[in-house]
Amino acid sequence: MTLVVDGLEKRFGPVTALAGLSLEVPEAHVFGFLGSNGAGKTTTMRIALGVLRADGGSIRWRGEDHRKLPRQTWGYLPEERGLYPKMTVLDQLVFFAGLQGVPGDVAADEARAWLARFRVPDFADRRAEELSKGNQQKVQFLAAVMHDPDVLLMDEPFTGLDPVNIVLLREAILELRDRGKTVVLSTHQMETVEAMCESVAIVDHGRTVVAGTLREVKRSTGRRMVLLSVVGDHRLEWLSNVPGARLLRPGIERAEIEVDPEVEPDAVLAAALAAGARVTHYEVADPSLEQVFIEHVGHPADFDADGTTAHSGVSRFEIGGVESTSDTEAVA
Repeated sequence: MTLVVDGLEKRFGPVTALAGLSLEVPEAHVFGFLGSNGAGKTTTMRIALGVLRADGGSIRWRGEDHRKLPRQTWGYLPEERGLYPKMTVLDQLVFFAGLQGVPGDVAADEARAWLARFRVPDFADRRAEELSKGNQQKVQFLAAVMHDPDVLLMDEPFTGLDPVNIVLLREAILELRDRGKTVVLSTHQMETVEAMCESVAIVDHGRTVVAGTLREVKRSTGRRMVLLSVVGDHRLEWLSNVPGARLLRPGIERAEIEVDPEVEPDAVLAAALAAGARVTHYEVADPSLEQVFIEHVGHPADFDADGTTAHSGVSRFEIGGVESTSDTEAVA
């Protein structure tokens, strides 16, 4: 069984947000949904949730049209902050779960268990406005999973988290996958995608430009990487003798060299040895997902199509089925 997006179209006046976007997400997978700001990722998620209506195409889960599915099928973690600042954490988690039919006592027990797992059991009686942005993000994650949905749509879930909390959230997401949940993960953190996702899709201007298993996507450009460690030679000037090879990242311990598809990686090793270099490590690898993304899209993931960086502001969105306005700043 799969989540299938087929030829999805959406326009906002003269702006085309989705131009026939298609992808397929295997069940019980963590799926990386990648694209620059404005590529159509959030629009796709909101259509799945029923917040927006598509102009064309379809979304199906286990063969059923998404419009016929109960709202409890989906768990949604929006990129923006969507908590009620004056409510305590426990009260609003119980409230959001209640919107999905979870009894109050069951929701309260579940919320306390999750808060303990995230090492913040004392947050239950604190107001959301008293929490840092990272801790608000953890609470929003709980709001998305409290009703035990089949599909989790997560839009930049690691925003504002420190390394320790990133690990905690990763472990929670992978555990949900192991319990049979399907997770669609939109993020600009390519290292996280490589660490967690079995399959990915890269979208641009409302279309899918490449999709498949992580390995298939990483090999889609045909380029390869040589990881090379050379004692006492960090400039690698001899590399100019290898046409089609470029030094991407010099490093004291290891250099990253990209080679064109027609170039044998062994030519880099041969040139190093011919120059008298003392090679201590040689490895042929696939390019990073970030390099593949830039190859297909032409700019880093956290840039808009016009080359500007992402920015935040007040916006309206829906969490737990309730529209909310987010302009909350962290105070603790």
